[in-house]
Amino acid sequence: MKKSRHKIITASILFSIATGIIYVINRLIFGTAVLKEMLKSTANNYYNWRFGKIYYKKIGSGSPVLLMHDLTVYSSAYEWNRIVDKLAENHTVYAIDLLGCGRSDKQRITYTNYLYVQLISDFIKSEIGHRTDMIASGSSAALGIMACSNSPELFNQLLFINPECLLSCSQVPGKNAKLYKIILDLPIVGTLIYNIACSKQFITKEFLTNYYYNPYSVKTRVIEAYHESAHLGESPKSVYASLKCNYVKCNIAAALKKIDNSIYLLGGGAIDDIGECMEEYKEYNPAVEYAVVPNTKLLPHLEKPAEVFDMIQTYLS
Repeated sequence: MKKSRHKIITASILFSIATGIIYVINRLIFGTAVLKEMLKSTANNYYNWRFGKIYYKKIGSGSPVLLMHDLTVYSSAYEWNRIVDKLAENHTVYAIDLLGCGRSDKQRITYTNYLYVQLISDFIKSEIGHRTDMIASGSSAALGIMACSNSPELFNQLLFINPECLLSCSQVPGKNAKLYKIILDLPIVGTLIYNIACSKQFITKEFLTNYYYNPYSVKTRVIEAYHESAHLGESPKSVYASLKCNYVKCNIAAALKKIDNSIYLLGGGAIDDIGECMEEYKEYNPAVEYAVVPNTKLLPHLEKPAEVFDMIQTYLS
């Protein structure tokens, strides 16, 4: 009996020590990730939305253009860093950090497609005040399509860079999604899982294998900005949990077919099956036009900004 009690006490002590060590490691990772302050902001850069403050950068003059970054936990308006100034020469550009990303508030909520669609519509009505052209990257293209389908009067031309294929957009939460989300939401273990998934090493691997065609073009400052973005705010892992569990996914086929706006797609030429993906969009909406940027992958606007800017200008002019 005494031996069993001694083992339980020893195990409890070891568990407490291990938990304490993990907690300290988590705090150190979050603290060091934001030391360089790559993503600066001021109080004037925020839209006070009902679910939290939304960061955005407004620059330039002319017809409005809304820029939306890819919806990943480490993405932000920094994604447009290399073309935003050029776009601002002829347009009033609004580069937004979506809720749960970058410098925007990161609430402890479940993030859904509908939540982001409401954010996009409300932002245009409140901050832009006019019909706007929209450029969205990656999985944010689905949000843009749903927003335009619901409120077509808010949008002019739509340009999507490497939108997800329709099958990927229509994925639904699996049977273990709720349990996985509960684990990710745990204060210590969930945070450790998050820090592993959003480590510099993981982000670097994503850039080298999926985001850039030429791995030698990847800059350290870009990795640091993405790493910082993933560790800003009170609860960055909430949006990660929602993304991993497919709560943000939505079947966009009907919405795509309904849209009467001009739609232009840009794809990374080195992405497998990019042509088939774009043809699928065209099948649902014959008004869709598309082109590829040679020797690029998921982020051509960061890797080859001059070529992407020229294509955007041709389309928006």
